[in-house]
Amino acid sequence: MNKFWHILEYIQNKMKIVGAACLMAMVFLTCINVVGRFFNYPIFGTEEIVGFLAAFVIAMSLPYAHKEDAHIGVEILVRLFTAKTRSIIKLITNILSFILFIFATWRIAVYAYTMRQTGEVSMNLQLPEYYVIYMLSLCFLIFSLFILKDILNFF
Repeated sequence: MNKFWHILEYIQNKMKIVGAACLMAMVFLTCINVVGRFFNYPIFGTEEIVGFLAAFVIAMSLPYAHKEDAHIGVEILVRLFTAKTRSIIKLITNILSFILFIFATWRIAVYAYTMRQTGEVSMNLQLPEYYVIYMLSLCFLIFSLFILKDILNFF
């Protein structure tokens, strides 16, 4: 089981790099498009590509943010409780989060399958959107596994 978590950590590190690259690509593409608009040569489909990249940035950064405890919490109230109470609250939150994100993973995968079956593509560039949606589902699955790891570590 330890090897599984090690592989998951490796995947999470690569996801962090891909997310950072997508963020840099968003900035670069937006800047080039603004300069192009100034000279009346905008890049066709920039909005779609930036939208896809934004989805990747968010999904790829979720496992890293969870690992670093970078999510927003209601610590002003929780820090008043004892350490045991705080750990129980964290366990309950992790269990509920795991259930929520596993359900979201499943529904996103079903949505991607539906998009693939209908042959839906993006409006301007005619790119198949289901590839992006399947990737989001995979990222949510990895995020859910990190939440599961925290739950198992509690016990």
